[in-house]
Amino acid sequence: MDKNEILKVYQGSIAEEVGIEVKDKLLSINGNKVKDIIDYKFLITDEYIDLEVEKPSGEIWDIEIDKAYDEELGIEFKDFILDRPRSCSNKCIFCFIDQLPKGMRKTLYFKDDDSRLSFFQGNFVTLTNMKDEEIDRIINYKISPINISVHTTNPELRVKMLNNRFAGRLYDIMKKMALNYIEMNCQIVSCPSINNGKELENTIEDLYRLYPSVKSVAVVPIGVTRFREGLHSLKLYDKVLAGKEIENISRLQNKYLKEIGSAFVRLADEFYIMAGLDVPNKEFYEGYGQLEDGIGMIRLLRETISEKLKNLNTKAKGSFTIITGVSAYNELFKVAQSIMIKNNKIDIKVKKVINHFFGETITVAGLLTGQDIIKQTSLEDLNEYIILPNNMIRRGYELEQNSDKILLDDVTVEDLENSFKRKVLLCDYTGEDLIDIINTYSKEEQ
Repeated sequence: MDKNEILKVYQGSIAEEVGIEVKDKLLSINGNKVKDIIDYKFLITDEYIDLEVEKPSGEIWDIEIDKAYDEELGIEFKDFILDRPRSCSNKCIFCFIDQLPKGMRKTLYFKDDDSRLSFFQGNFVTLTNMKDEEIDRIINYKISPINISVHTTNPELRVKMLNNRFAGRLYDIMKKMALNYIEMNCQIVSCPSINNGKELENTIEDLYRLYPSVKSVAVVPIGVTRFREGLHSLKLYDKVLAGKEIENISRLQNKYLKEIGSAFVRLADEFYIMAGLDVPNKEFYEGYGQLEDGIGMIRLLRETISEKLKNLNTKAKGSFTIITGVSAYNELFKVAQSIMIKNNKIDIKVKKVINHFFGETITVAGLLTGQDIIKQTSLEDLNEYIILPNNMIRRGYELEQNSDKILLDDVTVEDLENSFKRKVLLCDYTGEDLIDIINTYSKEEQ
């Protein structure tokens, strides 16, 4: 299916009235080629529009429409990017894709760096491959928020870290966006001895100067797989380094809380796990807007289970095995204990799977592979149902909407079910639906 092929026409819509049908192709609006849904949304706002539509027969229809300003046409496309997604032109020293082994599916090696994916999917972009007219397009179309991979505001250091001579322009671009009220969320991958410590503090302070256009900053630790032969040597965080980073950033957070009532910058949960420190309280995370960066997941999990535990069916009996990675194991073990204390007829095992595929330094559940789960899990480890956090399942632009539920190494949920002869249940990685799942798959004793 072509990307500009119409997937759905809403009943009673303008599109249905003028004869637009499923499988028609939208070629242009008012003579302008439509590259993506951003173009589409912008171009259909006028009260008069002229559509060029190609029918499956190849016949071209010119359709004139009078409508209310901002009124929708009532069509959906297969995807929100109607041309090719823009690939990354950087060679970042910490790039996770460069640390993938050979032989995985081709789509995993595609590095996107597309502002449209940032707007629609929340992907982070570096802005290194954007011309001035493309920046102006973001401003003119009010494409906001934009999620930006910053890493450092030091121009020379950013050029080195991204291996791109255009990478040093970032802060000037961000200042221009801020002047035009474009909201930005920022991410920093912190690499010890490169952009951490004082460099990290300087970067955060630079971004704070753009507040409130820069809404938040997420700091995540570098992740290193065992496939780094020939790549830049990187140092990992340990307990001491993680604790020091938390201490340094806490000073800035306290300052920002006094000045704007927000911490502004937050560290990924991994820092606290490595340092052996407890995570901040729920108020600190202000609605948990940085969960995709692994920020606030532990606190939200605790809060969710605490709130939902009252809904547990205490008359039902069931048995489950939760599979997770090293980082989340202790928290999920505590969750399992709290559920079993509430109902002792529920049996929950928590299985910790070590990441042999990428290397033991990768500890998050979202990067576990099916083969590691299969190799490290015996039937004796398993209860009647298996529960996986749904962030193990690949989503997004790289997979078709109707694709199998698939893990990073192409092992599917069905493969796991066939291997273990057990039903696999996918649970929100924050634990939001864990109690509901247990209630649904437990049985009341007669």
